Amino acid sequence: MPPQVCPYVFGPVPSRRLGRSFGIDLAPYKTCSYDCVYCQLGRTTVKTVERKEWVPLEEVLSQVKQRLSELSEPPDYITLSGSGEPTLFSRIDELIDGVKSITSTPTAILTNGSLLWDQEVRKQVKKADLIVPSLDAGSEELFHCVNRPHPSLSFSQMVEGLIKLREEYEKPYWLEVFLLAGHSAIESEIEQIKKWIKAIRPDRVQLNTVVRPPAEEYAYTVPKNRLKKIADSFDPPAELIADYQKKFVQFHSADMESHILSILHRRPCTLSDLSESVNLHPNAVVKYLDHLLADNQILVKVSAGKSYYTKPS
Repeated sequence: MPPQVCPYVFGPVPSRRLGRSFGIDLAPYKTCSYDCVYCQLGRTTVKTVERKEWVPLEEVLSQVKQRLSELSEPPDYITLSGSGEPTLFSRIDELIDGVKSITSTPTAILTNGSLLWDQEVRKQVKKADLIVPSLDAGSEELFHCVNRPHPSLSFSQMVEGLIKLREEYEKPYWLEVFLLAGHSAIESEIEQIKKWIKAIRPDRVQLNTVVRPPAEEYAYTVPKNRLKKIADSFDPPAELIADYQKKFVQFHSADMESHILSILHRRPCTLSDLSESVNLHPNAVVKYLDHLLADNQILVKVSAGKSYYTKPS
């Protein structure tokens, strides 16, 4: 039988950046201000900039408290991320205050940065102990090509928000740069990204690329050697967080993997299908799929713009 889990929290799951990350999901599946071509969760189904209480605050906090009490050891971070854009949650400051009343574990926000131009959003997220926004382009044209933002958003607006947050936020501030071969991983675009990074002044710059099935087939991986060369060209050098190996031995569970394989033996499934079938958050299911893919026990096929996991024939 699949395990019973709280729908708004997941993990801890292993994270290359944050160690054992305990996730909190503050927006419904694929509810986002972007529709990034590289997203491992697939295409955005609700593209919006509306901020509201997408999920019930008190229930989320209750689930956080319950799940943390069940852990044998505390996670390294309480991470506000999940399967939608966390800053769309209008009570995110209250959520952080509530978490801090439950645990001393530091809080992190993984955000696409699209709403940081809003002074109220910046005021709320500054309660977190770590903020990690994204910058995937150096120009308006590439921004619309890669991130496919809500029509109300512009590149200049987004970047201005990243700059203003740095001016107001004194705690750790890391910037993730997601590069795509043939798009942003070309010299002219990289130079523009570097110029914006100098204006943003993050504490760290972390480079990532496609290592899981993306929303669009044309979202190509930057080879490891090329990404390393790009990272070294930054001043100071950027960190590589792309996990080309995709193996997390400490997350291995033979029972769950057998359960996933039994489902895929019957029919191919999307990540969303599997998440619903095994009653696990998509970000947790991805870790099992990584292990199965690395062991060649499953493969990915793309049809009608969707990635389907299946057993080899």
